[in-house]
Amino acid sequence: MGKINSKRKGKRGELEWARFCRDQGYDVRRGQQYSGIGGADCVGLPGIHQEVKRVNRLNLYDALGQAKRDAPEGQIPIVAHRRDHCPWVVIMDARDWFRIYREWEGGEGS
Repeated sequence: MGKINSKRKGKRGELEWARFCRDQGYDVRRGQQYSGIGGADCVGLPGIHQEVKRVNRLNLYDALGQAKRDAPEGQIPIVAHRRDHCPWVVIMDARDWFRIYREWEGGEGS
């Protein structure tokens, strides 16, 4: 029964993250709706592999490791995480963060 509750909680977290992304203007949906097995937890941010964790205790290195293993070549792996009574955070490798930051910084002069 624990595994079923865990899957249900995972689904709720994915739906909650997708709703948050849509509130930010991005058409994000649960990945399971499209693939049925494996793949990203959520889809809709081009170039980003989204792993969603809605738990109070998270081993962030294990979660990021999972995202990195599951991410297709060329996609930036992230972990979207939220625990109870806290806002969503995005966990990612610092090299990927700087890659995104450089692109943002380069576009500031446009």
